[in-house]
Amino acid sequence: MNAIFSPGKLMLTSEYFAIDGALVLAVPTRLGQEFFFEEIDNGQSLIRWEAYHQNILWLTAVIDYRDWQILETNIPSSAEFIVKTLKNVQQLSDIQFKNDFTYHVKTNLQFPSDFGLGSSSTLMNNLAEWAKIDPFHLNTVSLGGSGYDIAVAKEKAAVLFRNQPEIRYEKVNFNPSFKNELIFIHLNQKQDSREGIRLYKSKTRSQKQVDEFSDITKKILLCSELEKFSELMVIHEHKIADFLEIPTVKDRLFPDCPVFIKSLGAWGGDFVMSSKFGDYKNYFWEKGFTTVLEWSDIIDL
Repeated sequence: MNAIFSPGKLMLTSEYFAIDGALVLAVPTRLGQEFFFEEIDNGQSLIRWEAYHQNILWLTAVIDYRDWQILETNIPSSAEFIVKTLKNVQQLSDIQFKNDFTYHVKTNLQFPSDFGLGSSSTLMNNLAEWAKIDPFHLNTVSLGGSGYDIAVAKEKAAVLFRNQPEIRYEKVNFNPSFKNELIFIHLNQKQDSREGIRLYKSKTRSQKQVDEFSDITKKILLCSELEKFSELMVIHEHKIADFLEIPTVKDRLFPDCPVFIKSLGAWGGDFVMSSKFGDYKNYFWEKGFTTVLEWSDIIDL
C-alpha cells in the first residue's frame, strides 16, 4: 500500500484569537497520522475504511460511494463523519471517486486520541494530499476552524499563521536556545475545542486585542532568553484568562508552581507548557499528571 504522513501540532500562541486573525506560532509534533491506500479496479465502487489508534483497530466501515450508503460499520456516528468528509473529497477532487474502483484505506493515529495534537487536521491533510486538493478548503467544508493546524500538517514545519483577511502563513525557524528547558504536561483529559470557541465567540472582541496577541507572538519568536520567554507566556496567559473570565490553569491546578504554566490550544485540557525547575517531574506526578515530556520527546524541529 502507498503511504502519506502528516505530523500533529502544538499551538504555542494566540489560542482562540486565531479565529479573528491573530498571528499564531505553531510547531509540528514527532507523532502524527499515517494514511495507507490501495486502489483496486474491480467495478465495485466501494470504500473499505480501517482506522487504527496506535496500531489498534477502532473503526471499520464499508461504504458504497455510488449512493454513499454505509454497508457495514462498528461505529455508525464515526462512519457518518467519514462519509461526510469523503463526499467533500469527491466534490473537490478531479481524480478520486470518479470511477468504480474499490478503495482500501487504513489510517493510524500515532498519538493517544486525548492528546489533542490534531487527529482531525492530520486526516484532512492526508486526504487532501491523496486527492490532490486544497487541504484548507477541505478542512473548512468538513470541520471549520482557523486552519493553523492544517498549515503545520502540510508544511511539516513550524509556522507563523493568520487567517484574516485570508489564510497566510510562512515556515519559520523556531529553535530557541533554551528549548531543552521547556516541558509539556498532559492534563489527563481532552478539551472540547468547540465548547471553548463558543465561549470565546460569546465575548466582545476588538482589533486591538487581536493585535496584542500578534505582537506577543512576534516577540516570542525572537526570544533568546528563557526569562523573557517566561514573562511573555505569563502575560499571554493572563490576557486570555481575563478575556474569557476564567482562571488560568496555573491558578486552578498548580498555584504553587515556581515557574510559568502556559495553556496550549483549547483551555482546560490537552497539554500545557512550562519549564524545568528543581524536582519538576515529582511535582507534577504527585499532583496526578504523569505525562511530562521534554521538547525533544514531542516536537519535531
